[in-house]
Amino acid sequence: MNAWLTNVAQPAVLVTVAIVEGSGPRETGARMLVTRTGQFDTIGGGHLELCAVDLARAMLDDPTAGASRLERYALGPTLGQCCGGVVHLAFEVVDEALRAVLAALRLRTREDTWRVSAIDGPPAALLLDADGMTIAGQGAVPALAAGTLIGMSHAKPGARIPGAVMAGGANTSATCRTTNVFRDPTGRRWLLDACPAPRAHLLLFGAGHVGAAIVRTLGDLPCTVTWIDEREDMFPATVPANVTVEATDTPEALVACAPDGASYLVLTHSHALDQRLSEAILARPHVGWFGLIGSNTKRVQFERRLAARGIAQDRIAAMVCPIGLPGITSKLPAAIAASVCAQLLMVWEQHQQHQQQHQHRSAVTT
Repeated sequence: MNAWLTNVAQPAVLVTVAIVEGSGPRETGARMLVTRTGQFDTIGGGHLELCAVDLARAMLDDPTAGASRLERYALGPTLGQCCGGVVHLAFEVVDEALRAVLAALRLRTREDTWRVSAIDGPPAALLLDADGMTIAGQGAVPALAAGTLIGMSHAKPGARIPGAVMAGGANTSATCRTTNVFRDPTGRRWLLDACPAPRAHLLLFGAGHVGAAIVRTLGDLPCTVTWIDEREDMFPATVPANVTVEATDTPEALVACAPDGASYLVLTHSHALDQRLSEAILARPHVGWFGLIGSNTKRVQFERRLAARGIAQDRIAAMVCPIGLPGITSKLPAAIAASVCAQLLMVWEQHQQHQQQHQHRSAVTT
């Protein structure tokens, strides 16, 4: 996850998908970091990526090539790719200011931020918080006149243009989650790169083999995970950056203080603990998704017990048990993890689409 944020000491170029017209291999905001000998993350697209790597390395080898540039790639006519769309890539040589921005961003991956970099004119790179205040980098925050986003006609439904100006800390709108290029009043082009924190959050109860396999898979996905077990020695020495470990004898307390809309996955070593956690989860409001590991027989047993505890039938019906996608029957921890993580991705992406549609309707009516 966020491999492009890797801290490298050698010269590098940051490549960002700035605008996508039609069909493209990756979405706006996809990034990769290119050095003379390697690359981190991907912008996808096969030939597109090869061309981008070649250009990035040419910029590193030629000091006169400039510190930043915006290049347009017609995927079909120019590169012979089947996508057929047009992708605009921003190339930024990692200088002192951009290095400071990336260092600050590595510490703020769970908060909404914005990268702002000059494409034309003197080099400038800034990191802004969700309110448009400078966190790191050098230079003044550029003015953004309304309607100057170059690729706005291709923005996703629900995307909103940031405030009419960002200068002076004007609100950049946390609901704007798309990367784009804009011109300031002088005509100078800037990359406005949204770096939103992951919206999906999972509380994972159980540090056994299946839990560990799920954590390894989710470590590369845009989400955050709270991994919970009473047995502290069950957790590995290191976990992915998006995972927080909680060793506690009172896991139900973490259910009570979880954020609204969070997802829950229960797969502990104890059926009694599974039941207590199920009761706590189904008794609280605003549960995004709840999965319980087990067979159909376990589900029937838990349905009876939960009903006897006064849990409403509609809440019990929302419990997902067994977990995983239909048709995958392997009991290997890695297979269960692949199936459950795919299921979670479907739930999270559907929720994100609903939010974008709601934001779009709200924007239209205001």
